[in-house]
Amino acid sequence: MNGADTAWIIVATALVLFMTLPGLALFYGGLVRARNVLSVFMHCYAIACLMSVLWFFFGYSIAFGGGTSGFWGGLDKMMLLGIDADTLSGTLPEVLFFAFQMTFAIITPALIVGAYVERIGFGFVLLFSGLWMLLCYAPVVHWVWGGGFLADGGIFGDVGVRDFAGGIVVHETAGLAALLIAVFLGPRRHQTTPPHSPGFVMIGAAMLWVGWFGFNGGSQLAADGGAAMAITVTHISAAAASLSWAVWEKIKFGKASMVGMVTGTIAGLASITPASGFVGPVAALIIGTVAGVLCQEAVNLIRNKIVIDDTLDVFAVHGVGGIFGTIMIAVFGAGNWAAQLGSLAIVGLYTVVVTVVLIKLVGFITHLRVDAETETNGLDLSVHGERAYDISS
Repeated sequence: MNGADTAWIIVATALVLFMTLPGLALFYGGLVRARNVLSVFMHCYAIACLMSVLWFFFGYSIAFGGGTSGFWGGLDKMMLLGIDADTLSGTLPEVLFFAFQMTFAIITPALIVGAYVERIGFGFVLLFSGLWMLLCYAPVVHWVWGGGFLADGGIFGDVGVRDFAGGIVVHETAGLAALLIAVFLGPRRHQTTPPHSPGFVMIGAAMLWVGWFGFNGGSQLAADGGAAMAITVTHISAAAASLSWAVWEKIKFGKASMVGMVTGTIAGLASITPASGFVGPVAALIIGTVAGVLCQEAVNLIRNKIVIDDTLDVFAVHGVGGIFGTIMIAVFGAGNWAAQLGSLAIVGLYTVVVTVVLIKLVGFITHLRVDAETETNGLDLSVHGERAYDISS
């Protein structure tokens, strides 16, 4: 065990959990109507709790078990069997590696929340998220990070896919799942109401930005120069994308909005995520600058041209950003073109199939969408019996 590595990954684990609770919850919560903000908080919080338990029981073993299959890790490490405080994973205690990866298993299905807010059934959220994490996310983790068939020595030869912190594993899978749920749900009945709290949105985005240092820097799994570079390029990409989004918005609409600028931040962070361990600061500046414009145009395409109500633009920001960043690894010569594009295609197809099957299956068990009255009145009081704000006081 290396003490410095262990100390850094303990901090990184806390930072990645901080991204979901409260970062993502505030970011998404501020974007919805006031009568739905608590439901967004509840979705994020409940998903964090449920994924933690499921990752302990099965998810970690499926992703990082010792099985010889290139498709899943088996169940030999379920419930951390045979693992104690002295068991190592590289230079880290394996229980710490388990905890670090658990925070990724939390935020990935939590990202999908943004596509279905204001109209989804709470039972559907829990059942779908749990099954999707186990059957879609965890196997993909094994394929890419757990020594599976997309990694080095797999179907692409000695040089497998390069995905440092989750452009494919996190952002592509969550983005595609979000888009598909939005299609099956149909549009909201109330789409013109502006974000009820842009301040929440900014605070949440700022928390995500800080937490992302653990997300990308921690993926080095060591306290060294590689982690420092990952943090540096992460920051540069986020800043560049924030500015390019704002400038592009000013050119197109005459005003640069605060909500738009911080959405650009998230686009820059998602785009640099897969490349953060493989590129330098100049490449990060280019990736971020392009991402701010590219993801904004993707928002316009999906929202206004294709007319899919992906409520908080999960696919346009996370999905497109993660795919773009994965491709840029090959553009800058840090990855194999066949491995990068082939892995995007394989994981994309698998995600679509599993997600559609789960939407249909879970839809038979519990309601996908709340009724019209509940949606109009808001999910906070109707579903959870609470209000975010006491306007009488």
